[in-house]
Amino acid sequence: QVQLVESGGGLVQAGDSLRLSCAASGFANYVMGWFRQAPGKEREFVAGIRGSDRSTYYADSAKGRFTISRDNAKNTMSLQMNSLKPEDTAVYYCAADSRTRMIISTTPGGYNYWGQGTQVTVSS
Repeated sequence: QVQLVESGGGLVQAGDSLRLSCAASGFANYVMGWFRQAPGKEREFVAGIRGSDRSTYYADSAKGRFTISRDNAKNTMSLQMNSLKPEDTAVYYCAADSRTRMIISTTPGGYNYWGQGTQVTVSS
C-alpha cells in the first residue's frame, strides 16, 4: 500500500525559496509527481520523475525555477522551488502512479495515489 505525506509548505515572500517533501512508503520505482491547485482552479501538473532512471519532466511554469528529485533509499521525493511568485500560491500535492514506471503523466488521472496536500502561499 502506497502512502504519501507532504510537508514543507508555508508562507513566503515573492523571490523566496521553499522545499517541499513527500514521504512515500511502498512506492519503489513508481512514477511520481507534484501537482498544485489554486482556489477556483483545476489541479495542474508541476513536475514528474521516474523511479528507475530519475528522468524528469516539468510544466512550463516550473522550468528553470523548480527542481524535482527523489531518494528511493529514503522513500522520499522533493520539490525545490526557487524564485517563487504570487501565482505559485496553491495547495501542492504529491502523487504516485503504481501502474507505470515509465510514463510521466501530466494529468491528475494519470496518478492513482495522492497525498493530503500542503499549502504554499507566496506574498507579493
